[in-house]
Amino acid sequence: MAEKRRDDDAGELGVEIHINNGGTTATPNGTLEKAEEEEEEDNDEEATTVLCEQKTKEDEPPNGGYGWICVAAIATLNGHTWGLNSSYGVFLAHYLSHNIFPSATPLQYAFVGGLSISQALIVSPVATLTTRCFGTRTTLFIGVALETVSFIGASFASRIWHLFLTQGICFGWGIGFLFVGSVGITPQWFSTRRSLANGCSAAGSGLGGLVYSLAAQAMIRSIGLPWAFRTLGLVAFVVNTVCALLIRDRNQQVGSRQIGFDYRLFRKVQFVGLLAFGFLSMLGYVVLLFSLPNYARTVGLSAQQGSVIGATFNLGQAIGRPPIGYFSDSIGRLNMASSMTFLSGLFCLVIWMFAKSFGVLVFYSLVGGMVAGTYWAVAGPITTEVMGLKDLPSALSITWLVLVLPTTFSEAIGLEIVKFNGGSYTGAIMFTGWMYIGAAVFLWFVRAWKIGEDEELAAGAEKNDDGSGAGAGTAKEKSPFMTRMFVIRKA
Repeated sequence: MAEKRRDDDAGELGVEIHINNGGTTATPNGTLEKAEEEEEEDNDEEATTVLCEQKTKEDEPPNGGYGWICVAAIATLNGHTWGLNSSYGVFLAHYLSHNIFPSATPLQYAFVGGLSISQALIVSPVATLTTRCFGTRTTLFIGVALETVSFIGASFASRIWHLFLTQGICFGWGIGFLFVGSVGITPQWFSTRRSLANGCSAAGSGLGGLVYSLAAQAMIRSIGLPWAFRTLGLVAFVVNTVCALLIRDRNQQVGSRQIGFDYRLFRKVQFVGLLAFGFLSMLGYVVLLFSLPNYARTVGLSAQQGSVIGATFNLGQAIGRPPIGYFSDSIGRLNMASSMTFLSGLFCLVIWMFAKSFGVLVFYSLVGGMVAGTYWAVAGPITTEVMGLKDLPSALSITWLVLVLPTTFSEAIGLEIVKFNGGSYTGAIMFTGWMYIGAAVFLWFVRAWKIGEDEELAAGAEKNDDGSGAGAGTAKEKSPFMTRMFVIRKA
């Protein structure tokens, strides 16, 4: 009865009675339930925080570890795709000096080399779609098969159109699937050392070009053109298969959107600037890449010396690309890319223009090669810098499509300029140099835009830190565009 009375009194007073080990405590009604609910909420928040921290940790690029294995594999892959393609200058010189295919013209031979690059780029949306539907590894294996078939098919070519289909189109498709399947992987593994890693992977194409420019000339001379093709096809099949097995992507962790063609990107002026940079860079690069061995012959050098010139140019690319990537991380990716592209044009106009002897041409091939392939070393990092990781696959796919036009016709344009000038390369050299300089100017415009974006982000962060926006009058505003064109800062 006493306990019942005590409970009734407690209820009237709005408290609850709890008996613990013979003792009695009183708490307000509902407080216990509230405490239990709050404790459950705290536990849920802690669990959510732990999961978010774990997810964030998983999403952050490792900046090393297995990423370096991927870099090595992609570098080797580049050596056996773009590197093999770089040796086409040796094949071109051989075609032009020997009547291999009756009635074929120099312009047709030039289109074979252009097709191998342009088809690699035009197939990029299909390769992106394949990556989204079937995964990166399947895309790479398709590329391995196409490249192998192209070399074996070229070994049986007896007409120029056979070369169009094999060494041009099919080889280009193989490069395209291998390139598109691998080009976006390195940025996924790195953030602080992204440009260095990308430069190392891009250097593989230079090393491959060095090796295969010399090897192709030696094989053509010793075992003939057909067996040279078959040997290259077998080597490419074995090496590329191993690399495809080693490469891993992180598409799921970064939330990458594998969209082949997102037309909305054309609304962004910075993206249009990147496209102009790539377009003009390729107009100059392809002429330079394929013309040096034949240029050596026009100034009186032998076929062997021409192959050495081509190999030295690719050696320069292998040496130059990693430092370009390394210093891009410290002084700014856009700063480095635009300045090196400008230097490439300048070297064409002041060194290549006057290179008439073997020694000077070797010097130019080495020095010019170090900066000539800047675009391939920076394409992934600067597109990531400007467009972001989520839009990277679509941005790159559109970029490769836009580059189809210059890569298809640039060597043909170069040879037509040579023909118009009676066999002199002076006009072609000027064309190459000014294309590089124009590309550098467009990228400098993109740099100015990027600086403005950084200033806007800094101003927004300052306002948010201030609280209610009272700091709006003191926050740094975006400076005028022309001021940003001449300001010296990391970008």
